[in-house]
Amino acid sequence: MTSAVTFINRITAIMQIFQQQIQIPEQRRGFHLITPVVLRALPQIAQINTGMCQVFIQHTSASLTINENADPTVRQDFEMFFNKTVRENDPDYKHDYEGSDDMPAHLKASLLGSSVMIPIHRGKLALGTWQGLYLCEHRDRGGARSLVITAWGV
Repeated sequence: MTSAVTFINRITAIMQIFQQQIQIPEQRRGFHLITPVVLRALPQIAQINTGMCQVFIQHTSASLTINENADPTVRQDFEMFFNKTVRENDPDYKHDYEGSDDMPAHLKASLLGSSVMIPIHRGKLALGTWQGLYLCEHRDRGGARSLVITAWGV
């Protein structure tokens, strides 16, 4: 038992945890590359050799995803696909008092998710060569979006 406690104390003595909450200004509907925004908000990632970074969005009508960061037509195709898949003005929606884009935005956000986890390797996000982090804005006027960025490791 003593060796387990000693081991845990060593881990907590070297484990670093950093967290930052940021606001992203209102964006138009679509998929917006935010990898540089996240890196600027939490430069302490450079202090972590091996770890994880979680980015969490505190909203139900916007989401996060990781995908290709080079060709902007990927973002346009994402928007086209989600608009075709989850249509607005469906007469079966009950939740529509915030506008025709509200319930579809909630559905799109649930499909993509509210957080992503990215490994940290040698002080950098271990994204692939063509990968970037996207804020997926599903509303016409969603307002500013709040993100909580947490990084931990050794």
